[in-house]
Amino acid sequence: MLRQRRSPSSRDPASVARSLIILAASWLLLSTSAAGVETMRIGMGSASSEVTVRGKSLAFGADAEEPVLKPLAHNRALVRWAAGRLEIDGAPWPEKSVRFRAGSNQDGSGGSEELRLAGHRVRGDVVIRVARSSLELINVLPLEDYVTGVLGNEMPPDFPEEALKAQAVAARTYAVRRKLGSTEQTYHLGSSVLHQVYGGLDRENARVRAAVEATNGEVLTYDLEPIEAYFHAFCGGRTESGLDALGRDLAYLQPVDCPCGRLASSRWELSLPTSEMSSLLGRNDVAPLSVAARSRAGRVKALRLGHDPMDAATFRQLLGYSRLKSLWFEVVDEGRDGWVKISGHGFGHGAGLCQWGAKLHAESGWNYRQILQHYYPGTELQRMY
Repeated sequence: MLRQRRSPSSRDPASVARSLIILAASWLLLSTSAAGVETMRIGMGSASSEVTVRGKSLAFGADAEEPVLKPLAHNRALVRWAAGRLEIDGAPWPEKSVRFRAGSNQDGSGGSEELRLAGHRVRGDVVIRVARSSLELINVLPLEDYVTGVLGNEMPPDFPEEALKAQAVAARTYAVRRKLGSTEQTYHLGSSVLHQVYGGLDRENARVRAAVEATNGEVLTYDLEPIEAYFHAFCGGRTESGLDALGRDLAYLQPVDCPCGRLASSRWELSLPTSEMSSLLGRNDVAPLSVAARSRAGRVKALRLGHDPMDAATFRQLLGYSRLKSLWFEVVDEGRDGWVKISGHGFGHGAGLCQWGAKLHAESGWNYRQILQHYYPGTELQRMY
């Protein structure tokens, strides 16, 4: 059942005080620089034993909250892990991590130029640290720059302005929530689809930057806490509850209607031999395939393969997320003739913001606040800074 949203005046005074303390503490935990600029640490993958960093006016130093960096003589540096120690351009480095910045002044301050390493182009600083027997790459940058790097990768930059703004708020909120829960880790988020797709400068343009700047510092909250702002590409016509899609029973992740279901591109089909499905699932008895249970919104929760049950989320994971695009599907051919055929709707887990639905709502005249309120009912838009 959807929990009813209460106004602050109707809440118990002690509850209001607790929520205000949580919100204030959350904002204080976020800041990581003396200037008060919110920063993120983003895992960018790893390199085997060496990596070259390139950038104008490079400086380097220890990885610290307020690093003291020294200029390098060249616009490139080779970092190697050899004989149990780090080396920078062949010289030993006494620590297990090193931080780089481009565009630095003679004293190592400043820095806003592009850094390039291991196929990445990023803003901010880069930390290279030893993680077991390889080098871990971490991009440290202002939160707003991070959101810009996410937005151009998670939503087509030519989407309507209000849809881009809604996605910017969702991405920022997701990042803030993750940062608050990862204070003991070496980085807050990865850069792949497991978190949010972050591509540095690769998809940044004027429209993306404008959407981020227009929503600067805005996040969604529920009971004054940043929400878990999940999103997906297509829901297929109706979003899913957080409990059924993600195992997260959250009041603001509830099924809502969505216009994306009228798009032909939200529908798909999958056909594959039972022999291939057997190999992917690691079992022989895959036919007949049938639906055993569905969620309230209509997505498959459980299947029956032969005589045995299988969790639908596990089934999708084993087949591949890009192949079995969502759990809203029908089994058209059970596989008795050697082929399984599935017909489905949507792309993604279906909870929270539907990106194509946001596009259609924006084209119909909705602003980003209305879009966010529709897909995250009961939430409030708050400005952190």
